[in-house]
Amino acid sequence: MAKFITRIELHDADEGDYDTLNFGMEVEGFSLAITSSNSNTYYLPRGEFYREDNSTLEQVLQAAKSAAAKTNKEFAVIVSEMAGCTWRGLRRVT
Repeated sequence: MAKFITRIELHDADEGDYDTLNFGMEVEGFSLAITSSNSNTYYLPRGEFYREDNSTLEQVLQAAKSAAAKTNKEFAVIVSEMAGCTWRGLRRVT
């Protein structure tokens, strides 16, 4: 399975717009959190999402665009397929 990190920036948006985005991204199969190699789960920064499945980069981009469009805001999106990931300072899901 492929692992993807997707970043979406909504232009001229407020918190409610990001709530709409988060819901739409979850519907499209994205997660707001990521799990470490030691099985701890951490929240991603606002506007970042994780997805693991057999999709292509283009399919993940289309799903993200679909979710972002539901906010009725202009947006920028980037999708990266990752081989690994490390972080510091993310808040742990309890």
